[in-house]
Amino acid sequence: MKALEDSQALLKELAYPIDVNNPEEMRGIVKGAIDTKFSSRWGSLISDLALKAVQTVCITKADGTKDIDVKRYAKVEKLSGGELTDCEVLDGVMVNKDITHPRMRREIKNPRVCLLDCPLEYKKGESQTNVEITKEADWEKLLMQEEEEIRKMCEDVVKIKPDVVITEKGVSDLAQHFLLKANISVIRRVRKTDNNRIARVTGASICNRTEELTEHSIGTGAGLFKIKQIGDEYFTFITECKEPKACSVILRGASRDVLNEMERNLHDAFNVARNIILEPRLLPGGGAVEMELAARMKEKAKLIEGTRQYAYRAVADALEVIPRSLAHNCGADVVRVMTDLRARHAVAGGAHWGIDGQKGVVTDVKALGVMDTFAVKQQTLRTAIEAAAMLLRIDDIISGISKKKGGGGGGGGMPGMDDGETFGDARDG
Repeated sequence: MKALEDSQALLKELAYPIDVNNPEEMRGIVKGAIDTKFSSRWGSLISDLALKAVQTVCITKADGTKDIDVKRYAKVEKLSGGELTDCEVLDGVMVNKDITHPRMRREIKNPRVCLLDCPLEYKKGESQTNVEITKEADWEKLLMQEEEEIRKMCEDVVKIKPDVVITEKGVSDLAQHFLLKANISVIRRVRKTDNNRIARVTGASICNRTEELTEHSIGTGAGLFKIKQIGDEYFTFITECKEPKACSVILRGASRDVLNEMERNLHDAFNVARNIILEPRLLPGGGAVEMELAARMKEKAKLIEGTRQYAYRAVADALEVIPRSLAHNCGADVVRVMTDLRARHAVAGGAHWGIDGQKGVVTDVKALGVMDTFAVKQQTLRTAIEAAAMLLRIDDIISGISKKKGGGGGGGGMPGMDDGETFGDARDG
């Protein structure tokens, strides 16, 4: 565990800060991470989309820490057809829904948005009820009572003067009639996740009962509410938001397969951009960091007394596997490349020497632009050492499951023993 502490300290020494407000520098880092993927043929398109989306959903808290929830607040919408150049990050959200009545308004400037989590229709009883009616007047009374309930709900909504009402549940024909008379556009059966994003971009509060609606529940952060037809479907756009803290990323492409691959690349780019903004430090890639850590830890191992020195050296040797694998994968002469790397890292100031994956030679990876994010390297190192330490704490046998033929779970069969004979618990009955 001392090796873990020392390696984390060395990582911090090797890392160098970057300016997250410099778009060119940020684009270069994200582009470097996804350049080998399918989306690289469209230049910096995916990198720009990812950066804009992550910067949109980034929230700086009072204590200065940043919260970036890309999964919840940056939704990727895939629309078949159109050009790839039509891909964009909206300054708001898009939902695959249409208004409930054709006479409702389809475009509203600076809309007052009301969000609900309750149905605008008559509630059915929880238990089965039977009503016996003998007169026609009684039937009319029942219908009037139902109408009165819905009228009350609609009056509560109309009272706060919204332009758009969005609910996660259903809206009855009668409620649509009352709201249409008040010139209110209604969208129903919106997903919970979409409703949360709309709340975040408009500043509205989601209400569970119409009686609880107040002026504070209304969202006025959006600049435009518009319904457009794309292909055969209708989409609701809530855009031109003042301070959008959520967004929709629209991907256009010829086929579903292209869009799915683009989405996977985009999620990778999201994670890279998020890691850089949360921890704006980089480390040299191409096996340079691992080689430098190995060289420095081997020097420190000489100062440690006793058997602990061997465990410390083992960590340093294990780190050399990464550059060795890189050299092996790119078809280089592994022994020569590793010897060259060791010699360069043994000298002070050689921390940026790593392996060029395309040419298979030792090169200055910082000049080449091959970088790793500090947050990821730190986490992988910590996980690897902690997992190894945990396995070593388990003494003797890890798995004691005996096999039907040939020896027990720990160490295989003994010479001269019958095939049916086993060690341990199985033998004892």
